[in-house]
Amino acid sequence: MTQELRQQEIIDLARQTGRVSVADLAAHFGVSPQTIRNDLKELAQQKLLDRVHGGASIASSVQNLAYEARRKIAENAKREIGKATAALVPANSSLFLNIGTTTEEVGRALKRHTGLLLITNNLHVATMLYPFEGIDVVISGGAVRRSDGAILGSLAVDLIKQFKVDYAIIGVSAIDADGTLLDFDLEEIRVAQAIIANARIVVLVADSSKFDRLASARIGHLRDIDIFVTDRVPSSAIRELCEREEVRVIETAVDLEPTIGADDLSPER
Repeated sequence: MTQELRQQEIIDLARQTGRVSVADLAAHFGVSPQTIRNDLKELAQQKLLDRVHGGASIASSVQNLAYEARRKIAENAKREIGKATAALVPANSSLFLNIGTTTEEVGRALKRHTGLLLITNNLHVATMLYPFEGIDVVISGGAVRRSDGAILGSLAVDLIKQFKVDYAIIGVSAIDADGTLLDFDLEEIRVAQAIIANARIVVLVADSSKFDRLASARIGHLRDIDIFVTDRVPSSAIRELCEREEVRVIETAVDLEPTIGADDLSPER
């Protein structure tokens, strides 16, 4: 395999999983770790990947990745996170779902639920779920962002403030090492903050690659969350932070059958 083909496959693998490691790539291609390090260095110089300890992740900057590219990152992890999160939501409850490829997976896993009132600013989720008789869909007003179907602006925020729901299920673009939840678009952040403020139980859905990404604007902090659903917690520091702030953590690679009902958590923080 030529260097060019190997580097293209490295990018494809990173898009699928969110990040790649030097050791795994060296074994996959049957080359030395130093060869892989050189590949990752070149791809980072081209701003196609970001170097992280032991490997690389899909490049991030002050602008978010394109919607289709985001959908491909950690696809399997997002699917399992979606299933685990849907298992948290009992029948006959109300919830918010914000914009994001992970929240879309939650929406996909909610199709067989009954008695749900769903409020969303995610056009993809609304289109996906409105045909199901067991789910009443309320979609926020406002301008539709063509790139990903997000509905943003003051009209969206105003509608969200008219509700007080059982669950808010939110996604983010990045999570800082200190637990800060980050995104790129200020209008998107205002919607997310309104969703958090108007729910009894807040659920964060984010795969572990979000800890390797960067974003520039602050949504909130892990302490604002009641339940964190992820594929894995990447560090003992984050795990300890969640324990300290009494955030329940569900790791889909560990907790195979997460179940919880509205009566299992007090809506009071």
